[in-house]
Formats: sequence, structure tokens, C-alpha cells
Amino acid sequence: MADVLDQAEVDALLSAVDTGIGQTMESESPGRPRAKQQEVRTYDFKRPERVSKDQMRSLEAIHEGFARNFGASLSAFLRTIVEVRVATIEQLTYSEFIHSLPNPTCFNLLSAAPLEGQMCLEISPLIIYPIIDRLLGGSNAELFIPQRPLTAIEWRLVKRITDRAVACLTEVWSSLVRVTFELTETESNPHLVQIVAPNEVVVVIGLELKMGTRAGTMTLCIPFNVIEPVMGKLATQSWLAYQRKAASSQQRQLITNHLKAAEVEVRVFLGETTITIDELLQLQPGDIITTKKPADADLILQVEDRNKFAGKLYRHKDNRALRITRLAETDETL
Repeated sequence: MADVLDQAEVDALLSAVDTGIGQTMESESPGRPRAKQQEVRTYDFKRPERVSKDQMRSLEAIHEGFARNFGASLSAFLRTIVEVRVATIEQLTYSEFIHSLPNPTCFNLLSAAPLEGQMCLEISPLIIYPIIDRLLGGSNAELFIPQRPLTAIEWRLVKRITDRAVACLTEVWSSLVRVTFELTETESNPHLVQIVAPNEVVVVIGLELKMGTRAGTMTLCIPFNVIEPVMGKLATQSWLAYQRKAASSQQRQLITNHLKAAEVEVRVFLGETTITIDELLQLQPGDIITTKKPADADLILQVEDRNKFAGKLYRHKDNRALRITRLAETDETL
């Protein structure tokens, strides 16, 4: 019972509380200016945060686009639904990132020319082996996940996955800076790869992959010294400004020019009526089919089976022609 206070200690605490309250009330009196409170934040020198929160949000937005594109590409390639989403994004030291990975795993080194340095792309065995099984015609039913390095044949199959990831990375990063991602090296033991100093800051983007009942992670490690030259472009304002410029007048004109070359089906209806099958079989050249449409009524022109224009029937250079007089109603009868 050493933690129990005696009566003298309780009286001392109560008097201290009363003194503190009195001082607070005096300091907040109208005659005295209120002292400015300084915000105190903890800072760990072993884990300095060199990327701001705005820049982290910009990186997250970029790789959310990567997750959508990579998921669509992987779904089309594997012919099954693959869901990819950004699960986490944080700043770590390179040693913390390496020690968080399983061993063995699917570890890939990427270059992003003209940026200097390398990035890491790690795919968990929990999802890479089901993908390999799918490529080899398996059903993923009761699949055993082996604790061994990938074989040469398995690396060849995995390369077809990483090539699609690299292509999607190049596409989404082009909105920030023109870079070309390439796969430079593969390794099963991540502890054997030292691309930066152990205490160097890296941005780790964790993605979750789901394929049926199977799920796993894919982690992209970006060293700070690799993206340091383009950190100024990662501010939220510049990223949002880029997004607004995405639908520029040049792009609209380009889309319009491509649409102008598209072919559409155009049909003009003289009229419509209903006859029996027997009457249809007995039709002969020269027979007259009576319709309910007056001879002076406008003819309806349809574009891709939709009413678009109305006009009159004319002759133009020995050809039948339609002179458009007005826009047609969408529900106007033929």
C-alpha cells in the first residue's frame, strides 16, 4: 500500500489546486493580457518526417489512380475480378521497411529514369502464388502457400504481372513528371538488397490485392532522395491545378476531331403501317401499300435508331434527297 496518500499529502495537493485556480483566474482578468500558449510537438530524430502531409496526400491520390488502372489490367489479364486499393501510406526508415517484409518474398527493384536511384516493389507470397496458380490453370482451391523462393519459371510468370504494374506506374506518374519505370532486378531475400542507407527516410505505400477468396499485399517503397527533385510538384495546390488542366481545350479539340471521323447509320422513314403475313407473301411489283401518314407530312430521319431531324423529300441530281427543315421530337411517330 505504498501508493496510498496520507492526510498531509492530500491537504498539500488540495492547496496546490486552489493556488493554481486562483492564478488562472487572475491571469484571465480583463486588466492583464492573456499569455500566448505555445504548441509543443514531439519529434523523433531517428524518424524525421521529410515529406509533408500535403505531399503525402498527393502521393496517395496518384497511387489510388495506379490501383484502379492496375486492378483493371490485372483483371483483364487473369480473366477474373482483381480488386486493388491503397491500404496505407507512411514514412519509415529503410531498415524498418525491410524488417517488416517476409522472407522469402517477391522483391523487385525498379528504376525511374530520369530520376536517380531505385524503388522497391514487393508482392506478398499470399497473393503471388494464387496468381501463379491461376496462370497455370489452377482453381486456387485449398492452395498451399510454400515458404520457399520463387523458381525460375515462377519468376518468368511473375514478370508478366510486374510488367503491367510498371506500365501503370509510368502512366500515372506522367501526370507529375515524365519518367519511365523499368524492372532492373529481382530478389527473394529483401535483406540482401541495400538501395539506400538503413536510416534513410522512405515513403511506403501499401496496397491490398483481392482475387476471389485470396488476398495479399503489394508494397511500393520510394526513397526520399529519389523523389526529392520533384517534391515541389507534390504540393496539393499544384496537384489540384494539374487536375483542373487535365480537360484542356487542346484535349477537347483532339477528342472532337476523333469523333468527327466516326461513322454513324442514318435512315429516313417514309412511313409505317401494319399488314398480315398473307398480305406480305402476296405482294407483287407495282402494288401500293397504304400508310396513315399524309403525303405532305415531314419525314423522320434517324441517327443510330434515334429520331434526330425531320424534313421533306426532294430530288437532287437524279437522286432522292431529304431537305432537313427542323429537329425531330424524340417520341415523334414515323
